[in-house]
Amino acid sequence: MDIMDVIDQAKDNATVNRVFGEPITREGVTVVPVAKIASGGGGGRGKQEGGQHPGEGSGGGYGLSATPAGVFVIKDGEVRWQPAVDVNRIVLGGQIVGVVLLLTARAIVRMATRRRRGRRLRKG
Repeated sequence: MDIMDVIDQAKDNATVNRVFGEPITREGVTVVPVAKIASGGGGGRGKQEGGQHPGEGSGGGYGLSATPAGVFVIKDGEVRWQPAVDVNRIVLGGQIVGVVLLLTARAIVRMATRRRRGRRLRKG
């Protein structure tokens, strides 16, 4: 596959249709799904003369990531944004906060213990 083919595929994949899905209409309510899209690609070509493995070659790659962002809800001429809830992100955030709280509490307890020991040694 040529590098230009990879670039053409990247352009075809990173279109507005990947961000906004087809509208869905039921009972007078239209819903337009929206996603966050990230894409990237790269390639290279080289030629080696001499050495153990003379020759030439090329390579390339492309990646695409899509995450639901939410939906636009259209009802009675009014548009409302309804964000998607990422439960995994919420759980991960809670875990990070919990770990930080535990580490902070541990540091406070250690400092208090050292102060008490220092006071005892000075009195004794």
